[in-house]
Amino acid sequence: MTATFGIRIGEAFAGEGAEAAHVNIVIGHRSELGATFALALASPSTGHTPFVTVLKPGLPVKPLTLFVNKATIAGDEHGNLTWGAAQAGVAVGMIDAVAGDPSLADLAEDLVAIAAVWVNPQATDAAAVFTNNVTSTRDAVAAAVSGGSRAADVLAERDSCHNPFFDARPLLAGQPG
Repeated sequence: MTATFGIRIGEAFAGEGAEAAHVNIVIGHRSELGATFALALASPSTGHTPFVTVLKPGLPVKPLTLFVNKATIAGDEHGNLTWGAAQAGVAVGMIDAVAGDPSLADLAEDLVAIAAVWVNPQATDAAAVFTNNVTSTRDAVAAAVSGGSRAADVLAERDSCHNPFFDARPLLAGQPG
């Protein structure tokens, strides 16, 4: 039964300003996603060191979750926020997602996840980074498990395209959709 879980993808954004969190989640059965998980763990690059997310040292979360930073580590403070507050937020967010979905809890031992996590190099508030990553991770996992948005939803929202770094709505206003 667990092999039918497949591979699922979700994303979520929480917070605002430099402490905002954007998490992309890939979650799937070990038989389907395990090789990718292992390859990513074994393939660090300068400024990007994937590692297993832990609730505390020696206690990895379930499903096993690989933390991959999307922003190159820009110094000691940024590294501490990424490996500390953001990693802890991803751990608690994953646990919250599992606790909130009994079917996910039943499968947790058989699944693995990869969390691609954005921590802004200008962030300074560890508590906000933690809280936003809890929310973003929990919501990204929920989106992945539920199947996220549907193509019809995306098509219906075409003219509302915006993100924290760019607002395309004024450019799209009045254009044929």
